[in-house]
Amino acid sequence: MAAEHIVKSYDEELGRLSKIIAEMGGLAESQLAAAVDAVSRRDSALALQVVEGDAKVDELERELNNLAIRLLALRQPMAIDLREIFVALKIGSDLERMCDYAANVAKRSIALSHTPPVQSVHSLPRMAHLALRLVKDVIDAYVAHDADKALQVWRSDEELDEMYASLFREFLTYMMEDARNIGTYTHLLFMAKNIERIGDHATNIAENLYYLVHGTALTEVRPKGDRTSLEVVAPESRVGR
Repeated sequence: MAAEHIVKSYDEELGRLSKIIAEMGGLAESQLAAAVDAVSRRDSALALQVVEGDAKVDELERELNNLAIRLLALRQPMAIDLREIFVALKIGSDLERMCDYAANVAKRSIALSHTPPVQSVHSLPRMAHLALRLVKDVIDAYVAHDADKALQVWRSDEELDEMYASLFREFLTYMMEDARNIGTYTHLLFMAKNIERIGDHATNIAENLYYLVHGTALTEVRPKGDRTSLEVVAPESRVGR
């Protein structure tokens, strides 16, 4: 954060911005972890808690927006203070979307709990574990204003994309081989996409943090490992298996 200001309340308000972001980040982590746990355990009650918990994140985002508007109107911030407020607004929006995606996973897990269990559902927690690491690392980077750590998160998103692409091919193959699998694997595909999008929002935060610290945007092209929109998937032969 910038150096201390003459008006102590100004520093307190800027500090409150950071605290809200940290709290929202913690909720994004816990919501995603609980949603994926609900999928693995086929626990509809836990999934419902995740869905209902989304309201708390929305409340925090409203508080963040109101505080940012107050700071802009009354403090007329400049330089890094202005970037601090601008970036906090963007990060708050990203975190709110992350929690929306976690809630989407939870909603689909409720529907999935009424279908016969499939072994490949255990692929989702591995993907979610990486997404959770990205979220935690980027929030830690924000709290410390660590642009180097943010850059590591930015580069790691490609690994999450590749995991999603692999699951996309696997799930689509099962759907093409047996039409009875279509309902189950459609839910799983959407869940995997939600988790992949959480990684994208972590990457957005990393880019904005880099801008906050350096005052310039990242000039590198964002690495992407998800090319599923360009793929044609043919069912694998399972003869003899």
